[in-house]
Amino acid sequence: MPFNERSKHITQGVARSPNRAMYYALGYEKADFDKPMIGIANGHSTITPCNAGLQPLADAAVAAIREAGANPQIFGTPTISDGMSMGTEGMKYSLISREVIADCVETCVQGQWMDGVLVIGGCDKNMPGGMIGIIRADVPAIYVYGGTIKPGHWKGQDLSIVSAFEAVGAFMAGQMSEEDFDGIERHACPTTGSCGGMYTANTMSSSFEALGMSLLYSSNMANPDQEKIDSAAQSARVLVEAVKKNIKPRDIITRRSIENAVALIMATGGSTNAVLHYLAIAHAAEVEWTLDDFERMRRKVPVICDLKPSGKYMAVDLHQAGGVPQVLKILLNAGLLHGNCLTITGQTMAEELAGVPDAPRADQDVICPIEKALYAEGHLAILKGNLAEAGAVAKITGLKSPVITGPARVFDDEQSAMDAILSDRIKPGDILVLRYLGPKGGPGMPEMLSPTSAIIGRGLGESVGLITDGRFSGGTWGMVVGHVAPEAYEGGTIALVQEGDIITIDAHKLSLQLEVDDEELARRRATWRQPAPRYTRGVLAKFAQLAKPANEGAVTG
Repeated sequence: MPFNERSKHITQGVARSPNRAMYYALGYEKADFDKPMIGIANGHSTITPCNAGLQPLADAAVAAIREAGANPQIFGTPTISDGMSMGTEGMKYSLISREVIADCVETCVQGQWMDGVLVIGGCDKNMPGGMIGIIRADVPAIYVYGGTIKPGHWKGQDLSIVSAFEAVGAFMAGQMSEEDFDGIERHACPTTGSCGGMYTANTMSSSFEALGMSLLYSSNMANPDQEKIDSAAQSARVLVEAVKKNIKPRDIITRRSIENAVALIMATGGSTNAVLHYLAIAHAAEVEWTLDDFERMRRKVPVICDLKPSGKYMAVDLHQAGGVPQVLKILLNAGLLHGNCLTITGQTMAEELAGVPDAPRADQDVICPIEKALYAEGHLAILKGNLAEAGAVAKITGLKSPVITGPARVFDDEQSAMDAILSDRIKPGDILVLRYLGPKGGPGMPEMLSPTSAIIGRGLGESVGLITDGRFSGGTWGMVVGHVAPEAYEGGTIALVQEGDIITIDAHKLSLQLEVDDEELARRRATWRQPAPRYTRGVLAKFAQLAKPANEGAVTG
């Protein structure tokens, strides 16, 4: 339906309708029925600093929508804090919350027949969940990221939430004093906002600029700053214009714009979770996109930003150095970005970037010129082999050598692996195998930040490998391979690994290989039995039944 026809269909109807009475209860006047109804999906929550600062953004959006001649209608979306739930059963709900958020956005927008929607989110799954819901509803929409947290500080060192996780391993190994451990824990998160490196939240928000679904410069602003509130208001004004022009998400989100988003992710050294989420976003948009497309993009796009977790700088540093638009302009000039893609403003990406300098400023080293790239190719490698026939994802930046061969140390749950790491039972050269943690087996594909951070904290990041059918936090780095598919619960080869088996991780050859002959694997497979589901009722059981494999985005619909 054209501009304003969706809400008029409900509030006016073919003839005068009693539906309108309920709108009068909300303060509507007769003239309001000729205005577009704009939904605001507000992820505000006091459960996490990522979302605790969203209400001022929602308030600014409400005011701007009214000033622009439209009617704002607020509804809520939930959030799960990855940082707070990490290492607990609660972490199994994190990925599931992506699907719940998508369902919330779709349900409210379609159920109330809204003319457009502005989605505001903070924590990791807020971004892909909101975007999937936006695509399903397919009314004019814009994403407003809540903003990043500011860096913490302790004894001259910039801190993030990952600093606290890594401090656990260092403290338990006797390599850090109690004073420093306590100081890092207390000062790692000084403000509201999402985790401060190029972790999952900032990766996804940054990629939404490249996708064309968020305003340029909006994704790396700090949540407490006035410019973030101003950006939310401007986003609302742009959305009202998009409703008038009937610019819909599926006009913007195409195979080419997804290539732009993935190019930005590679250039900034973004999170492995972006692989899972863009498979899901492409699925929602009915755009053909597979793991092989990520590998194709990795070979084309260099890493040109020196950002945590494997680099030096935080998201606020990227913003001050020129932000995502500067990175996009460099990629555009290098022929690595599709400049003709439509954005939510109604302009093309090339038109939006016209005023951005061709080269990064000389007084900063967060963003490199493309000829001085930190890595000649991208950092998210897709590995395959007999241990991951359908693929796995490895982050290979920050490593001296992304190749390791060693004996398997096998764990069927996260806590057993943590106990082994913290009790010094893991030695250089070992390869940890954490399994039955996939979409169905976890269920929910929990992140393994606690064990990977403990490995880093004990000084084993370069010498110990870790393989899992679960996920990794955006703050993870090291010799780690996740999203192994098929997963153990579905009888993937990872379920057949035994203690002491030799495994080779070789990112140069894009190989993940269990050095056991086919005959022996066949014998093991004949005796393997699928374990009973860990949950038989509730949302975890529902997800386990519906979720597709990791190489298909772990989507449920």
